[in-house]
Amino acid sequence: MNGGMKRYLSGIGMTAATLAVTTALTGATPARPTPSPTHPAPSASPEPKPDHKQGHKHDHKPDRTGPSAEPTETTAPTGPADPAEAGEPDCRKVKCVALTFDDGPGPYTGTLLRHLAKYRAHATFFVVGQNVGLHPDVVRRTVEAGHELGNHTWSHPDLTRLSPAAIRSQLTRTDQAVKSAAGVVPGLVRPPYGATDGDVRRQAHRPLVLWSVDTLDWRYRDSARVARVSLKQVRPGSVILFHDIHPTTVKAIPRVLKGLSARGYRFVTVSELFGGRLPKVVHNARRLSGGPR
Repeated sequence: MNGGMKRYLSGIGMTAATLAVTTALTGATPARPTPSPTHPAPSASPEPKPDHKQGHKHDHKPDRTGPSAEPTETTAPTGPADPAEAGEPDCRKVKCVALTFDDGPGPYTGTLLRHLAKYRAHATFFVVGQNVGLHPDVVRRTVEAGHELGNHTWSHPDLTRLSPAAIRSQLTRTDQAVKSAAGVVPGLVRPPYGATDGDVRRQAHRPLVLWSVDTLDWRYRDSARVARVSLKQVRPGSVILFHDIHPTTVKAIPRVLKGLSARGYRFVTVSELFGGRLPKVVHNARRLSGGPR
């Protein structure tokens, strides 16, 4: 081997040795490109202006939402709830609260289902028949996740202004839409605006569910306010009113779930809140729900 070749190989050896020493001292390794995930956000429908009717405490009109952009997969429960408490709680012994959502399903309901799943929270969804026909997959996924469905009429009219036959039609059409989408018939009714009378009670043929905490989320499209009102006004046995057609409401729910979980609340359906024995008209179950106040 001639002198030039020896000097060339010696140079390579020195370079490799230098690299090895540098790596050992610094711990540096060659950088690798990390692909960034691409998860497009669901398309958001423009928010409508609230419609103000006189004479009702709860006087909004729902959106008739378009097809959902939500993904079809479901999310397994991964949140802070104790797996040992996964069964239905006895609300006579522990603090329970019923989260209820009106006027959906809509483009944001899928996101809401994922928020609830992280806390193993059950909720009750009072669906509008017209929207059920637009989002049957969301209705099916809601039932599969263990939530309860209630009937919120076909087109959200004030039932006290309708004839008995028209009341029956509003409820029956919604029952049929839910049965077609999810294979169940709602066992509860929430009359729009909370408006009820003798005719409404007679035509419903099932418990009428109102509420004890009104977040007014349809009027105040403010996530921080929605969460603040929920956390401040809740009591054991409360029935809280939300609307899952508003993105500001859905954005508030993780804070509500985190705050109430930290205070020892269990999230149940309305029927679970009453142990399956509901009165004819429901406002809350504060006399029934136990646990430390």
